[in-house]
Amino acid sequence: MANIEARLRELGLTLPAPPKPMATYATAVRLGELLYVSGTGPLADDGSYLTGRLGAELDVAAGQAAARRCALAMLATVRAHVGSLDAVDRIVKVLGFVNATPEFHDHPKVMNGFSDLMVQILGDAGLGARSAVGAPSLPSGIAVEVEAIFRIA
Repeated sequence: MANIEARLRELGLTLPAPPKPMATYATAVRLGELLYVSGTGPLADDGSYLTGRLGAELDVAAGQAAARRCALAMLATVRAHVGSLDAVDRIVKVLGFVNATPEFHDHPKVMNGFSDLMVQILGDAGLGARSAVGAPSLPSGIAVEVEAIFRIA
């Protein structure tokens, strides 16, 4: 898909600086036409991460906002690895982890924050296979973590 960079500007979206690894791993690895992007947290404008648990401190809307921040940070990582988002052909697979209480059951709704933004930016190519799971905790207390596989043209 071409003109993704133009679509970002049209939507008034600015990507953060690509997040740095929190431990010993690569933020993305490319094998042929596939780019595997490591778990990405909800990066705030100031470089900190959005924290909290769904069903406790955060509601679904706050979780969706965190998932949306994951999407923007992930796109920054993709751009850093392939040079331009215009090289993205489609999202293949998304796996989302939601930091949640045992009673919380709206993990897919939270992950829609990520998926809805990707579709808004990439069109139909932004709609990949997806899983959304709850986690009793995530690194540094982040609210949401998302990993994905992209096909690169």
